[in-house]
Amino acid sequence: MNFEHKSVMLDEVLDALNVKPNGIYLDCTLGGGGHAKSVANLLDARGMIIGLDQDDEAIQAAKKNLSDATCNVKIFRENFCRLEKILDDLGVKKIDGALFDLGVSSHQIDTAERGFSYTKDSPLDMRMDRRKNFSAHDVINRYDENNLIKIFRDFGEEKFSKRIAAAICRARKISPIETTGELVRLIEQNVPRTKHGGHPAKRIFQAIRIEVNGELEILEGAIKKSVERLKPGGRLAIITFHSLEDRIVKETFRTLAQGCICPKNFPVCVCNHKPEIKILGKAKIPTPNEINFNSRAKSAKLRVAEKIGGRESDKSFQRESKEEFCENKT
Repeated sequence: MNFEHKSVMLDEVLDALNVKPNGIYLDCTLGGGGHAKSVANLLDARGMIIGLDQDDEAIQAAKKNLSDATCNVKIFRENFCRLEKILDDLGVKKIDGALFDLGVSSHQIDTAERGFSYTKDSPLDMRMDRRKNFSAHDVINRYDENNLIKIFRDFGEEKFSKRIAAAICRARKISPIETTGELVRLIEQNVPRTKHGGHPAKRIFQAIRIEVNGELEILEGAIKKSVERLKPGGRLAIITFHSLEDRIVKETFRTLAQGCICPKNFPVCVCNHKPEIKILGKAKIPTPNEINFNSRAKSAKLRVAEKIGGRESDKSFQRESKEEFCENKT
């Protein structure tokens, strides 16, 4: 099996995590282990990499990729929503850093039978965890028209959601929609193609994938759990690939970085709420050179936060000025 995946913004991630040789680092979306391998290369025998992924092929590739690591390596086939249980089972109370590299991997897209790609004809699947019975086939053939409209609109931000959902419901009355190719043809027939708008199926496939894997509903909770387990000064780095993910990350970071949460009309603070993190700089994007080398990195954004209570952040990640911070909130 060739699990090929280019690690996005690798140098920026290593800089963000500020890896300590004896530290414990949690990779919540292990994939083929590219980021984890680079972190492991900076650890000594006292250090530890803990990797989570729900994809069986990713787990196999990561184990092979990390087989010669000199640090401790613990790999689990688990969804990152279970990160607390994994750390508890390992007896790890606190970690020095955590990484989320969200979205679908290049390997998953390029493997036709996984059903993630709108350019390859294959069975409707899109499961990241193939132990689960629920797939894209269930969404397309079982959801009623209103539910289809909702996920296409909310998760795909597709303005032709109603037209596409109606076409799907009409088609499946004749026979079930079995393949990605059938679905793509339906979408193409009902979405005007624009010169610079990209493939008309892109947003719909994103929406279905998010629904099948419950990607957004668990993200906020997982971010908060990972922050709880960080040591003071520990870093959290999150790479997103579309606006829905990035919005959740940005809003969750903002909430965790907030101090007093009393109503504005209170004369004094009575909540005693303390910020848990400080946000380290604005969101970073890939360099033009990386985008030229790996076009799938084009939409990536990296956001970084540090657990309050540790040493001051490196100058390269100093929190922006008040004016910049306010601008970043928009």
